Amino acid sequence: MVSVELFADIYARAAERKGGEQALENLLAKPLPRAQLAALGEDRFLAEFTKKVFQSGFVWRVVEQKWPAFEQCFFGFDIAKVLLMPDEMLEQKASNPDIIRNYNKVKTIRDNALMIDAVHSEKGSFAQFIADWPEDNIIGLWEVLKKQGARLGGNTGPYALRALGKDTFLLSRDVEGYFKSHDLISGSATSKRSLACLQATFNQWQQESGRSLQEISRALSMSVGDNHVGIE
Repeated sequence: MVSVELFADIYARAAERKGGEQALENLLAKPLPRAQLAALGEDRFLAEFTKKVFQSGFVWRVVEQKWPAFEQCFFGFDIAKVLLMPDEMLEQKASNPDIIRNYNKVKTIRDNALMIDAVHSEKGSFAQFIADWPEDNIIGLWEVLKKQGARLGGNTGPYALRALGKDTFLLSRDVEGYFKSHDLISGSATSKRSLACLQATFNQWQQESGRSLQEISRALSMSVGDNHVGIE
C-alpha cells in the first residue's frame, strides 16, 4: 500500500517555495460559507457555467473582455427567459460579433438552464443543492454536472464550482502530476479509480489539517511543478 504524504509536509514545502507561511496564506483563498453560496441567484450559476464552457479551449482573457456583451445578450442569464429562447433565437445570438460566435457552445446555455430548472423543480433551489452537496464526495457533484449538464465534464464543471465559491479541489496539471509522481494514480486521472483515490486522499488531508479542499488543492499545486505565483 502506498503511503500518503502528510499535508503538514506539503504545506511546509509550499511555504518555502512561496517565501514563507504568510506569503503562502495570502494565496490560499477560502470557499464561500455555505449560507452565502446557497443565497446566490440561479442566474449566477448559469452565467459561470457559460463562462467556463466558453473559456474551455479558448483564451480566457478574451472571454472576460466580451463578458458584458454575454450578460446583455442572454438577459443576464435569467433562467426563465433563457428557457423561452427558441432555436432560431439561439442561432441569431450565436452570430453576434460582440460575443464569441460558437453555436454549439451557445446551445449549452439553454441546456444548462434546463438542468438548473430541473434541479430547482425537484429540490426547491439549485443553489441550495450545490451548497448542501458534501465535499467529501465532491467528485460525485462533478459527475452530476457532467451527466446532467452540457459540456461541464472534465475540468469545466470543477472550475465553475471553484469560481462560484463551492469548496472543491481541482485537477490542475500540478495536482495531477503530484499524484502520478507519487504513484497514487496511474493512467487517466479522470478514471473512476483515480478519482476515488484523489477524493480519499484529499479527505485524509482535510481531516489532518482542518482546511478546505480549495486550500489543500492550492497548497499542493504550489508545492510542486514550475509555478511561481501560486496560480492553480
